Amino acid sequence: MTDSRNLAARPAPTAPTSALTPLASAARRNGAIPVAERLVELRDWLADGLSSLHGLLGGVGAGEADLAWRAARHLLEQPGKRIRPLGVLLAARIGGRAVDDDVRQAALVAELAHAATLLHDDVIDHGAERRGAPTSRVLYGNGASVLGGDHLLVECLRRLDPLPRVLTSTLIETIGRMIHAEALQLDRRRRFDPDREVYLTVVEGKTAGLFEWALSAGGRLGGLDEAQVATLGRAGMALGMTFQLVDDLLDLTGDPTETGKDRCADVREGKLTWPLIIAAERNPEVALRLRAVAAADRDPTAEEAAALVEAIRSTGALDETRDEARRYADEAQRQLDKLPAGRARQALHTLVDAALERRK
Repeated sequence: MTDSRNLAARPAPTAPTSALTPLASAARRNGAIPVAERLVELRDWLADGLSSLHGLLGGVGAGEADLAWRAARHLLEQPGKRIRPLGVLLAARIGGRAVDDDVRQAALVAELAHAATLLHDDVIDHGAERRGAPTSRVLYGNGASVLGGDHLLVECLRRLDPLPRVLTSTLIETIGRMIHAEALQLDRRRRFDPDREVYLTVVEGKTAGLFEWALSAGGRLGGLDEAQVATLGRAGMALGMTFQLVDDLLDLTGDPTETGKDRCADVREGKLTWPLIIAAERNPEVALRLRAVAAADRDPTAEEAAALVEAIRSTGALDETRDEARRYADEAQRQLDKLPAGRARQALHTLVDAALERRK
């Protein structure tokens, strides 16, 4: 049995695998010791695959000097959780395929597509901080950040070109859904209008769809049949929903020094998140306050934000959101249980648990 006092403190075999270490540390702090133990084991098991992925990321745009590439590389150089590429690696292993060059390229594509959306999102949302560092738009300007995201999307298509065509066609479909979801969210910016159906459309398109693609792509490369690939896709969608619901909670309750984001950023933008929708449904006064904050010309003070979070908490919306995240996590686990048993499937179970327990 691993000594719980030393979880995540155990040195990783190589620096790139440290992406899993913060997740293990968060699980340990939350008392989820078994999850933390499994994350450390997963980190060690995938050391070579994660190291090679890190090397590929470091080579993206290398030698390119234009401002847009500098904006893109700034984001890629910041430490991330890398859950989407991990999903590709593990889904391929369920089918018995080792982490070869094709699998690594697909995993890289999952991370690059995600990074591209972050570069675009930070411009749309006027984001100032990402992953604990200034955003690319702050350092290089909005135009460079947008074009940097475009560079990464083109890079995705280039790297998929030698792989099975279905990976490219499904990624294009996924990106189209992401754009539609972002446009829907943009149309409602600065006006808080709680709507569960709109929320689900946005999250399924903008966040969960790329998780779905990552697991499906890995399964296809692993040689799984179409029914199994579809099962992986459903697991990925449920994992993505879990991830976003926890993000919704962290916007209200997370420690900015851990999350790398300003607290209540979604509230200020008038974005639909699950706890805000639930709180507004349960308390009309909270709904009015949320609309006022979204429409205001200034950000709420720290005291005003704290008071609003407490009002939201009093409706039970935070607990309900945690329960909803757990329901989606349970659905992801049920879908995974339909797949061939083995170490890779167990590792995907661990990723779902980690998504639920994370604090950043």
